[in-house]
Amino acid sequence: MSHFDIIVIGAGPGGYAAALLASQRGKTVALIEKQNLGGTCLNWGCIPTKLYLGATAHLEGLHSQSRLRLCSGSVQMDMGALKKRKNAFVAATHKAMACCLDKHGIALVQGQAALLDKNTVRIDGEAGQTLTFETLVIATGSSTNWFAGLEPDHKRILDSTDLLDLDEAPESLAIIGAGAIGLEMADFWHRLGATIHVIEAAPRIAPAEDEEIAQTLHGMLKRKKWNIVTGKRVAGLANEDESVLVRLEDGAEIRVEKALVAVGRKPNTPGLGLENAGVALTGAGWVITDDFLRAAPNIYAIGDVNGRTLLAHAAEHQGRHAILHALGETSAPYAPGPIPGCIYGSIEVMRAGHTAAELTAQGKTVTVTRANLGANPISQAHGQAQGLVKVAWVDGVVHGVTAVGHGASHLVTLAEIMVRDRWTAHTAHEHIFAHPTLDEALRDALIAPPEDK
Repeated sequence: MSHFDIIVIGAGPGGYAAALLASQRGKTVALIEKQNLGGTCLNWGCIPTKLYLGATAHLEGLHSQSRLRLCSGSVQMDMGALKKRKNAFVAATHKAMACCLDKHGIALVQGQAALLDKNTVRIDGEAGQTLTFETLVIATGSSTNWFAGLEPDHKRILDSTDLLDLDEAPESLAIIGAGAIGLEMADFWHRLGATIHVIEAAPRIAPAEDEEIAQTLHGMLKRKKWNIVTGKRVAGLANEDESVLVRLEDGAEIRVEKALVAVGRKPNTPGLGLENAGVALTGAGWVITDDFLRAAPNIYAIGDVNGRTLLAHAAEHQGRHAILHALGETSAPYAPGPIPGCIYGSIEVMRAGHTAAELTAQGKTVTVTRANLGANPISQAHGQAQGLVKVAWVDGVVHGVTAVGHGASHLVTLAEIMVRDRWTAHTAHEHIFAHPTLDEALRDALIAPPEDK
């Protein structure tokens, strides 16, 4: 039996960052991972999807310019070569992460962890070890979820991992769920020639975003000839011959070659033995945490597994707070401030802070200013004439910034700073915005005349 000051379960962005910080503070650290370093983000999520979107961005760019009658012709993607590059990049990152752990003296333990009590964990792997700890950080993340009747068969009814592993584009693809994962995957496979059908049970696509932004996005995607169905649930999926029959609750049917189920995530808590350490769960198995991210006096839960914010950068930020709190370097509750988020692709969405509707629901008096992102010269240069930047104000202070259009994700960090630092319209005039840049659209939205929300 080996003893460590801090043990981290899960080597995704949050767990990896927490382990490194604890080691840098001079603590003995073990990092337990049952699969691959990097978690969902590196292996099956953020990084593979961005490699795919980045590799095919020129296809979208050429298409935009051809609409303006500035070019013609075609480019063919080598899907086999793209998969090979993706796999090589992920493998190289695994190696770099492992080297970094070794350099910092962190013990990497492969296997499934299960708590025996509040200070002991058993790892069921090749070594079959039992470890003890002073402090534990649970960072096991989440995995794809589905509802009854929508179970993937991993052949034609797919989850996001399956879809990333296809060797060629399907002729037609149904996306069940229009959140970030569904929309980004739809964009990539549309670029490769698939006919896209998007079905979302909520009243609008991108349901977590500002309603006006979501409606603008809907209109822009419709111009790509996507079939977008909102406000209707999928009643079932059925394999028929070489196709998938998608049955909607109103009796309508859509027949496609492949279907992606992207209806949400579930926490990776089964089998962890959390009840043996007094850790309480809620809902589908999300770990309940207090204001300090503690699930028990000496146990923290960070990232997706606590259900607060299912984003890689949120997990990393929480990991840092958990370690600093455990080591007594902060006694403050966890207060992340505005958490930036994006949907990537040929048309992007970004948000930092609250939407106007959220602020109104809090009882605040909200004003809104807007700018046309499509009028921005950089957006125009890329052949994109639509888009929107929207700022939500309370008492003359920025409380939320959101945007949709070309390159919107590149605006998110400055938008987060605007919200966190409580910018006013006067603040915009204190800074020089380079010309021409997309950033100018943020300035234009800040100094625009206020409207009712």
